Parts: sequence; C-alpha cells; structure tokens
Amino acid sequence: MRGHGTGQRQGVQSSGRGRRRRAGWLAAGLGAVSLLAAACGGGTASSVSSVGSVSGSGDVKGTVVVFAAASLNGAFDQLGRQFDKAHPGVDVKFNYAGSSSLATQLKQGAPADLFASANTQNMSLVTNDNLAQGQARTFARNKLEIMVGRGNPQHIKSVADLGNKSVKVAVCAPAVTCGSYSEQVFKKAGVTVTPVSQETSVSGVVTKVSLGEADAGVVYVTDVKEAGNKVAGVPIPADQNVVADYPIVQLKDAPNPGAASAFMNYVLSQAGRNVLTSYGFMLPSGS
Repeated sequence: MRGHGTGQRQGVQSSGRGRRRRAGWLAAGLGAVSLLAAACGGGTASSVSSVGSVSGSGDVKGTVVVFAAASLNGAFDQLGRQFDKAHPGVDVKFNYAGSSSLATQLKQGAPADLFASANTQNMSLVTNDNLAQGQARTFARNKLEIMVGRGNPQHIKSVADLGNKSVKVAVCAPAVTCGSYSEQVFKKAGVTVTPVSQETSVSGVVTKVSLGEADAGVVYVTDVKEAGNKVAGVPIPADQNVVADYPIVQLKDAPNPGAASAFMNYVLSQAGRNVLTSYGFMLPSGS
C-alpha cells in the first residue's frame, strides 16, 4: 500500500497486501508498538557512513518490520512491494512517523528489524544506546521546499512570504526533524514565521496544505513530488535550504535478522537507488 501524504502514518502497515495494521498485531509475535511523542532535532553522527557495495540477499522469509521516517512513505512502500515480489516468503511492514518519535519507541523497547531516519541525530540516539547491529549507512538525501495549494492562490514566491501574518503556515513541531530543519531555513532567510499549526510529522503538514487548512507548509522536496497535482511547490534557494541525510541500520534485537539484512541491502542497491531517485530523493555523496 502506497502512502500519498494523507496524514501521519504511525502504526504498522504491510507493503504488498493492501492492508494497514496498527500496533495490535501482537498475534504475529512481535509485541505492541508504543507510539510516543516526538522529541529531537537535526544533527550529525560519527556512526553513519556513506553507501558502499551490497551483497545478494539469498533465500529469506518471514516478516520484516521497518521503522521509517514519514517522508519515506511512498518510496519505501514501493521498495517493500518490489522486495515482496522478489521474495514471496517475505512480508515487509512499515511503521511511519517522525524520526524522533521512532527513536523514542525503539529506546522504549518496541520490536523492529530496521530503523531508517530522516537525520543522523535521531540515528545516534539509537546507535549510542547500543541498539544497532553494525554501522548505519546513509542511503539518501533530501531538501526542503515550500508546499502551497494547487495554483498557489496566495502567490507565495519565497521563504520571506511565510513571514506575512496573513499567510497561514503549517510546520513540523520544533522537536521533530522536519521542524528543526524548518527553523534552520527561517534563520538563514532572516524571517520570523508564526505558524498556525505545528505537526508531529511531515505528513501532518502535507495534510494541512492539501486540505486547504494552511496556505503553505515547509516539507521535503519528495513530499511535494509525491502529492502530485493536489499541491504546488515553491523552491527554497540553496543558501537558505538544508540538506538532510537519511541513514538506515539493522537493529541488534531484530526478530528476523536475515530478512532485515536482505531488505537493507536492497535499499542500498542500484534497484533501491532507482526507486528513491524516482521519488525525488538525492543520492549520498560518493555513491
């Protein structure tokens, strides 16, 4: 099931069988997922490396649970469907939310096989807590963009326009990764923005703008691309923008380590890169 920015997607959903499952899938033997509030910003981490070569996945089966940043929804759903097709015995399930919320869930003991974050600081919270198996790998990069309603009815042309008090702006909360990035953009642009809404994930910002509840929102380039003709995008200049690194890591207590390793390798492979770039993601430096 592919997401289209229709709201925050906390909870586990299957990639290839058209159904979404909340935390109640205890019958699968994976335990309850505690959905907690977001709490962290951007940063860097020495535990993250760039993409290197990957090996074949071999014969894998069972369920793989991936905790992934909300901005990865469309691309990871597509990767999950392709991986399921290549490995009929595997069912990839995703828990999409803000990276900081996911890191908190993992630190609280939520069961998962992989963690894919929209920044390196939240990845560090997991790796520094000795929850990771091996080294995190940067698999994608992203930038911010202003999302506006279709036709741009408020004629927003720049970050400076978001400081206009007549413009209703939605952003991610400061503690959420996309909110931290948005604050950096506003600071670089020298603009004071008073948002009408602060969301717990970028999906919430997309929803506000798509439904006309906000005139504009600061989201990722990939969110504007995935939303299609329901919205429009206003580019943010490079000197005001932020580049986000996306790392992924296998978790030490992964219930299905073999399949987890195989899916991580698939994300890092050329096939994975092709999907990511088709959704608007950039590749890491040197890849």
